Amino acid sequence: MAVQLCYNRGCGKEYNIRENTEESCSFHPGAPYFHDAYKGWTCCQNKSTDFTTFLNTPGCNVGKHSNIKPVEPEKITGNLNKESSPEEVIEVRPPIQPAMTRPAKDTPLVRMTPTVAASLKQAVASLPPPEANGEEAAIKEGESCKNNGCKEVYGGGNSECKHHPGVPVFHEGMKYWSCCQRKTSEFQHFLEQEGCDIGSHKWTADKKGADISCRYDWHQTATHITVAVYAKKYDPVKSYVDLSPVRLVAHLHFPADNTDFDLDLELKGVVEVDACTANMLGTKLEIKMKKAETGSWAKLDIPKKVVKVEEENIVKDMSKAEPSVDALELDDLDLTPTRMSLSKEAQMKPSYA
Repeated sequence: MAVQLCYNRGCGKEYNIRENTEESCSFHPGAPYFHDAYKGWTCCQNKSTDFTTFLNTPGCNVGKHSNIKPVEPEKITGNLNKESSPEEVIEVRPPIQPAMTRPAKDTPLVRMTPTVAASLKQAVASLPPPEANGEEAAIKEGESCKNNGCKEVYGGGNSECKHHPGVPVFHEGMKYWSCCQRKTSEFQHFLEQEGCDIGSHKWTADKKGADISCRYDWHQTATHITVAVYAKKYDPVKSYVDLSPVRLVAHLHFPADNTDFDLDLELKGVVEVDACTANMLGTKLEIKMKKAETGSWAKLDIPKKVVKVEEENIVKDMSKAEPSVDALELDDLDLTPTRMSLSKEAQMKPSYA
């Protein structure tokens, strides 16, 4: 007895080819479809969200069993009218543009005209004015001259100031001034060297503001680069932004502490200087630069090369200078014991008259 498998959709039973009649098979003549979580058949309205229920749905048509697999419907995508479609698709791409020539780093900088926000002007105007201390009133009697090598004190007369305009240098056991190069190995002799230049006394030390560091960040789009330097209460008059196609220089002055912040970057790409803007806001300095070529930058700037230079041990502040003690040879010392005795005057007996 020949038994075959029925390939009608929804049947899947085995049948005897001799007993295959017009009412032996219950199947679905349509195709299955899945849409919005529903499973059903295109030939009838029976649909369900459960896949097992969908498989067990009885056929909506009756006929003979068939051992021929039904033809799967062709998936139609793209152009439905195949007769009007060309035989070959020719893709046309724009020509590749040559790389833009990068300008030199020393290209002249252009001073930008920033837009100053009202909040920054109010913050700077609210700062207290600097204290105007008279120089003569701040000098105390007996104050020493701050010039290197000068030993005069304030109030001791109006003599000339003989000093060393250079800096002290300690190298390979020798001590000397960078201005006159009179070398010695004795630290005391070095301190007693007379100045090689004549000028005016300086009774007060120079006041230098502490170094300040500001945080900066950047982000980009396909056409622009934006750099933000986060700072508050900086002077918009003394602060400036210089720009060239490959270099960015920003200078911020803080009047409250008399300090400055400088940012000097060699840009990774090339920008159009005429299309760039700068905004001085109350909390940051924002610089928006237009790219000369549309694209993405991997970095904002090109890191500077670190060049190791061997410098001599220069001490700028004499208060921090430590005298170096040369090696002492024990053979040079006279360790012979000496006998102590009284002088002739002490040995004479006193006479009592």
